[in-house]
Amino acid sequence: MEMNFGGINLHNANLVLTAGLPSQLVKEGLPQIALSGRSNVGKSSLVNSLLGRKKLARVSSEPGKTITVNCYNVDQKLWLVDLPGYGFARRPQNEIKKWSSLTEGYFKDNNALKMVLQLVDCKVGLTKDDLSMLEYMDYFSVPYMLVATKCDKLNKTELQKSVDKLIHNPAIRPGTELVLYSSQKDLGREGLWARILSASET
Repeated sequence: MEMNFGGINLHNANLVLTAGLPSQLVKEGLPQIALSGRSNVGKSSLVNSLLGRKKLARVSSEPGKTITVNCYNVDQKLWLVDLPGYGFARRPQNEIKKWSSLTEGYFKDNNALKMVLQLVDCKVGLTKDDLSMLEYMDYFSVPYMLVATKCDKLNKTELQKSVDKLIHNPAIRPGTELVLYSSQKDLGREGLWARILSASET
């Protein structure tokens, strides 16, 4: 597995911050690329795949259980920021409010944030919660691209239909980039890293 991209050594990646309160967030310094998505869309698995690790980002057995912003420093060049998952209908109201406070706190006046990787499950498509998140990012003028996860679970015809629905959804900004990804097989890894590095240099 390739462990160097654009001069970045992926061996030098570690968890540097776990923020459970807006006051703990860091919004300056190294460029930040954030990952957003539903609780079971595969954000932690994608972080592990991107960094060539198996357990750096913990994959919870209970989606949405931990509501924190987890920041990974990659070779002192950029941060990958795993935002807390949403769409956890069974979670207590106070935890849902905590998610909103943390997410809003992260997006607001964050000069280090360069792009959000908005993860969408290929098999599920855009949910109401995903659409709400897109509205959230539009409100804060946050740049984002789509990452369609679990693409290995569909055949070619099903995958094409899924992609067509995504890119033609009126809620998606015109010209939004999309990468097909499989954390199980590391499909799309090189292409996504190219986009991450490009965004981090802006």
